[in-house]
Amino acid sequence: MSQLEAFRAAKNRFFKEHPQSPLTEEQRGGFPGLRYFPEQPALRMVLPVEPSVSEATVVMETSTGDTQVYRRLGRLRFIVDGQEAALTLFADALAGSETYGAGRYVEPELLADGRVLLDFNMAYNPYCAYNDDWSCPLTPPENRLRLAIRAGERLFHTEANA
Repeated sequence: MSQLEAFRAAKNRFFKEHPQSPLTEEQRGGFPGLRYFPEQPALRMVLPVEPSVSEATVVMETSTGDTQVYRRLGRLRFIVDGQEAALTLFADALAGSETYGAGRYVEPELLADGRVLLDFNMAYNPYCAYNDDWSCPLTPPENRLRLAIRAGERLFHTEANA
């Protein structure tokens, strides 16, 4: 079992069994596991961070209508399938069709040399994708990718069957 497969199996156990799972009791009862795209090694990249030249903070709406303030640290630029892209927060062109409509999250890992590991295989749906009781920041439209990222977590199964 690969490291990614082990991570996904552990996440499925957490969602099904843990009291802090974002799933409701009813969802847990028939939970078959989360759906994922196959691993894409090309979508695991080490990138330099471009310092932010715009406002240091951004106010984002949440799924429950509140707002949250975030600090911009910079931008990441990369190429996927020959298309250039940049992001601060992550939502891609599959939002609403193959992934959660409000966008998925991906958490870049800061490396010792100041660059960032960006692994789209680790892209995940926020907890509000599973349960409306959770409040999640909504990615601003200017930060949504126009290209499809077929890596990471897919649309939650109950939404796909609804």
